[in-house]
Amino acid sequence: MDKTQERRSRLLGDGDIKVSFEFFPPKTEKMEEALWAAIRRLEPLRPQFVSVTYGAGGSTRERTHATVERLARETELVPAAHLTCVDATKGEVDTVARAYGQAGVSHIVALRGDPSAGVGSKYCPHPGGYANAADLVSGLKQVGNFEISVAGYPEKHPDSADVAADLDNLKAKVDAGASRVITQFFFDNVHYLRFLEAARAQGIWAPIVPGIVPIHNFKQVAGFAARCGAVIPGWMARRFDGLDNDPQTTHLVAAAVAAEQVMDLVDEGIHQFHFYTLNRADLVYAICHLLGLRPEPSSGAAPAKEAVNS
Repeated sequence: MDKTQERRSRLLGDGDIKVSFEFFPPKTEKMEEALWAAIRRLEPLRPQFVSVTYGAGGSTRERTHATVERLARETELVPAAHLTCVDATKGEVDTVARAYGQAGVSHIVALRGDPSAGVGSKYCPHPGGYANAADLVSGLKQVGNFEISVAGYPEKHPDSADVAADLDNLKAKVDAGASRVITQFFFDNVHYLRFLEAARAQGIWAPIVPGIVPIHNFKQVAGFAARCGAVIPGWMARRFDGLDNDPQTTHLVAAAVAAEQVMDLVDEGIHQFHFYTLNRADLVYAICHLLGLRPEPSSGAAPAKEAVNS
């Protein structure tokens, strides 16, 4: 049996590939329609959970809460709510967590959060607030019996002094009670595999799920990458060269690039993936199809495709 046959057998035979999806709360009615179209398209793939991002200083807190509650109320999906330390006291954060618990949400993605002044500015804990993500995880465990996921950084968090300090911080989060690590997105699998090996050597044994972002818009994703310290390899940038005004070809190239990335990770024995959907479904749906995931029989055919735009 050659490598391609082995891969096909592994993907379509044992059914052990697991996925989760991340969405962000909508700001407008049109964005809400797009979000729920994406959710309904991906729902039949039975993800482990779907997470909803959260802004500092109340910028999206109410929208996040409303989206998470609707997910719990109207879908069969398991929602996970993002929660950060930024611009809030411990009491305020604990109140939000209790509200999630009362809404039937038992999974929280606990993050320190970006400084309210923006990425690149110095982070300062709120007076009376949680100092960092490890402190937040510990506090949430006192509030309720939450399942807690935390972030990991294959290319090091921009605020960490070095890789060793970054791994020490990750271990503190897991030791405080986190049960899963979801990585920042990356484009070179070498970074993830090196990070995974280093984490295991550090005694971090929680699942470390690779975060994958399909490139719907190269300039937009490149901007995200620059802000979070994720390197876009030169070979990848060249694949999108000249496609700024050609969204259809961009999506075809993006599908090929993302499929190559996840299939190579499958060959390395990775079976869980977290997709940053950017509230788009088509590319994620296609990648999941390649991973062997299919809608439940009762779901019928996949919903109509979303409109292609840049």
